[in-house]
Amino acid sequence: MDAQPASAALTCFLVEDNAVIRENLVATLEEMVDVRVLGHAVDEGGALRWLAGEHPGCDLLIIDIFLAQGTGLNVLRAALEQLPEAHRVVLSNYATPDMRQRCLALGAHKVFDKSAELEDLLAYCTGLADAATRDAATRSVRS
Repeated sequence: MDAQPASAALTCFLVEDNAVIRENLVATLEEMVDVRVLGHAVDEGGALRWLAGEHPGCDLLIIDIFLAQGTGLNVLRAALEQLPEAHRVVLSNYATPDMRQRCLALGAHKVFDKSAELEDLLAYCTGLADAATRDAATRSVRS
C-alpha cells in the first residue's frame, strides 16, 4: 500500500477585510486545527467571484458580515446556492441576537462573536475536522 501525502481534513475559504484578524485566524486554524485555508476575499465582490469561479472543493466558509465593500450577508446567500455542501460560519463583531437569526435564515450553520467566541469557533472547526478525518478513515477501510 502506497503512503498518501498528508492533507488537511478540512479546506476553508475566509471572507474577512481586516488583515490582522485574517492573518491571525489563518495561522491559528492551520496550526491548531486540521484546516488548510484555500484563500480569502476582503470584500463582497471578491468573495462572489471566488464562489462563482472554478476552484477546488471547499468544506468550510468563514464569513465576516461587515466588509469594507459590500456585505457578508450577500456572500452567505450566494454560498448557500454555490456551495450548499460547505459548512457556512459567520464570524462577526456584530453577533447580536437579531443578526444571528438573520444569518441562520440565510444559511449559516453557526454564528460566532469575534470578541467573545473565538474558542467556540476553534472548537467547532476541530469537531468538523475530526468528523472529516473519521469519514475519510471509514471510506478508506471500505475500499
